[in-house]
Amino acid sequence: MFLAVSIVCDDYFLPSLEIISECLGLSQDVAGATFMAAGSSAPELVTAFLGVFVTKGDIGVSTILGSAVYNLLGICAACGLFSSVVSRLSCWPLFRDCLAYTVSVVAVLVMISDNRIYWYESASLLFIYGGYILVLCFDIKINQYIMKKFSPCCTCFAKAMEENTEQQPLVGWREESGPLIRQSRQDSGIFQDELDYSQLSTSLHGLDEVSEGHPSVFTMPEADMKRILWVLSLPIITLLYLTIPDCRRQFWRNWFMVTFLFSAAWISAMTYVLVWMITIAGETLGVPESIMGLTLLAAGTSVPDTVASVLVAQKGNGDMAMSNIVGSNVFDMLCLGIPWFIKTAFINTSGPIEVNSSGLTYTAISLICSVVFIFLAVHLNGWKIDKKLGAICLVLYLVFTILSILYELGIIGNNPTRVCGN
Repeated sequence: MFLAVSIVCDDYFLPSLEIISECLGLSQDVAGATFMAAGSSAPELVTAFLGVFVTKGDIGVSTILGSAVYNLLGICAACGLFSSVVSRLSCWPLFRDCLAYTVSVVAVLVMISDNRIYWYESASLLFIYGGYILVLCFDIKINQYIMKKFSPCCTCFAKAMEENTEQQPLVGWREESGPLIRQSRQDSGIFQDELDYSQLSTSLHGLDEVSEGHPSVFTMPEADMKRILWVLSLPIITLLYLTIPDCRRQFWRNWFMVTFLFSAAWISAMTYVLVWMITIAGETLGVPESIMGLTLLAAGTSVPDTVASVLVAQKGNGDMAMSNIVGSNVFDMLCLGIPWFIKTAFINTSGPIEVNSSGLTYTAISLICSVVFIFLAVHLNGWKIDKKLGAICLVLYLVFTILSILYELGIIGNNPTRVCGN
């Protein structure tokens, strides 16, 4: 299932994202925070709906809040450790996404503090996400204002101003088929006026060379290990080939939205099976449920985010990777708002939804600290994703996980251990 998620992300999901970014004129960080975050977070959306309408419990809350620390620190560690390319980061996108995520977390924690969710509370979550999208629409002007306002007193903003002036090319972007594509925060935002956006593609898969001659997915690799993996994954490759149009080929290029939606649906289905297998493995090995939820299940539901972020980080697109990491968490907050609002406003209008807010204080501290730590770690590391940052994030994630497990087991804090049947 790990291999299947990797294949669908690499061959279908990310190429469709590239064409969407090119058609709408999205910068890499805006694309990562919107379409990429929404597609790779499809499993969390499914989980939230299951929790509200099927199991009628707080499984959505526990899954999304429980995996939030992994989404930030764990995926960032994977991007740094598994990428051979050092990716440069921009200050504004990370600050913008971290601020939006902090606001979203505070809003959710305030709402569930009384164990009840009302329709106007769930609607406010949707308004918060709508405000986040509005900020992305006017990202250029906001970015320029922030740069000019704070560059005298903040070195990272001053460096960003210099980079915008120098118009340095982005690592990993190509020059073979046209003029040099330059990366600038002036190229950020959803709506653009420039006429040369046919050239603006983050080129993760060389989509500037899309043609009928694109190698077939059934072409056998030359390396021995890749051949073994190719043979093992051939049933998956065939199934995906028959059910998802390959928008990298000229014939299917205009079907990129269908490719995006179908690949997101496959990602959700594969993640469901993956989490199911992880649960069975944990039950077989006798791993306590509390530890499973904080470690294996938290990582399992975030496999698409991990795979997608590592793939783009390997191509040098650090802003897209980081915006996907934080933007996915912002979208996860929206995941909670949609089913809550549908149920309280249209289905069960007589009363609020009951949720469980036990351990709320520790959750709040963990989430806010993880945001602060990742921002400080990136800042102290010189605004780049490398193996050093990956190692720091991995250590921080292990510390958070160990403390969370000790809290769940009742060793620290005032959280009594819950025994099945009591």
